Amino acid sequence: MDQWNSNLRLLSQRPEGRAAMKEWLQVLKAADAAARWHVHQRRKGPAEEPYINHLVEVAMLVADATGGNDTNLVIAALLHDAIEDCEVPRELIAETFGKDVASLVEEVTDDKSLPKTVRKDEQVKTAPTKSSRAKILKLADKISNLRAIASSAPSDWSVKRRLEYVNWAREVAKGLHGVNPKLENEFEDAAMAAERSFKPTL
Repeated sequence: MDQWNSNLRLLSQRPEGRAAMKEWLQVLKAADAAARWHVHQRRKGPAEEPYINHLVEVAMLVADATGGNDTNLVIAALLHDAIEDCEVPRELIAETFGKDVASLVEEVTDDKSLPKTVRKDEQVKTAPTKSSRAKILKLADKISNLRAIASSAPSDWSVKRRLEYVNWAREVAKGLHGVNPKLENEFEDAAMAAERSFKPTL
């Protein structure tokens, strides 16, 4: 433990070490903000998991896919539903976490003034036009949602609705193709697991 603390102190004294620590402190700050903003929100499945679990999962998928080299994208992953679900002003995100993060969050935010069916159609249509970083975030979000359907789908969702969600997610993912092979494989695994969850076993 003493050696670990010594190494940590040495790292923090180097310019590159200080910069890295500052970046990851921002990630923790974003996790704290996400937990506070989504504190009353839970996933729709019977497990009723705190919504922050979803945000952290998406952030972990993004961090893994980018090798931990894009902390702003990890922060955006933690905050990706803040505008859409919590009506957090874009300006507040920009002021606290920077314009780059705010732009990423805005890029993956649906227009809640539109009917749900229109919003879903828009996701399919606009997926190919997203920036590569936003595509990574969108793909990670869909993976997490599909995993939730496989493990704890909303109790009021019929088999038909679950199947429709998986098919729709696949349509969105087509527009995200080519951005990250590892995430694309994880998406396919998640989609197949979701399909297996409502199909009878032999």
